[in-house]
Amino acid sequence: MQTEIKLRPPYQLSPEDLQAINGFSVRAASKYKGIAPTQMLEPVTLPGIVSCVLSILCGGLNLLRGVHAIESILQNNDEDFNYVIAFFLGTAACLYQCYLFAYFSVWRNSKSFLAFALICLSNMYLYELRNIWQILFHVAVGAFMTLQIRLRQPLGKAPDYNV
Repeated sequence: MQTEIKLRPPYQLSPEDLQAINGFSVRAASKYKGIAPTQMLEPVTLPGIVSCVLSILCGGLNLLRGVHAIESILQNNDEDFNYVIAFFLGTAACLYQCYLFAYFSVWRNSKSFLAFALICLSNMYLYELRNIWQILFHVAVGAFMTLQIRLRQPLGKAPDYNV
């Protein structure tokens, strides 16, 4: 094999050679190869799907109530605008938990716990506008989603690790 390499040394093709062969224009190769691939998470389980759907439902309910609170403010100038902010913060926290469940992020568990705390705080502020069952439902869904984020761990190796 060494004799073969000495007789016919390997030749590295340049982008210009490829352009001449294929007839395509090739961008000049840069030294930056891009970022590393994102960390893969374990496959989604049925409780994870249920928690994500329930979290989206809670976010949608908060969004709907926030829009109605804006309408109420425009009609009656006596309502507090802070309720609208609390509804929209609850919506953002629910949707952010879904994002954390779907994609890997640095400090995922801490971020999900902070989103859960924001859900609890917004529901405490909205205590006057909701009954106890609504508050318990939103807090339970937030806690369930936080648990599912905690249970869905990153994979140890990439699927094509040995390739």
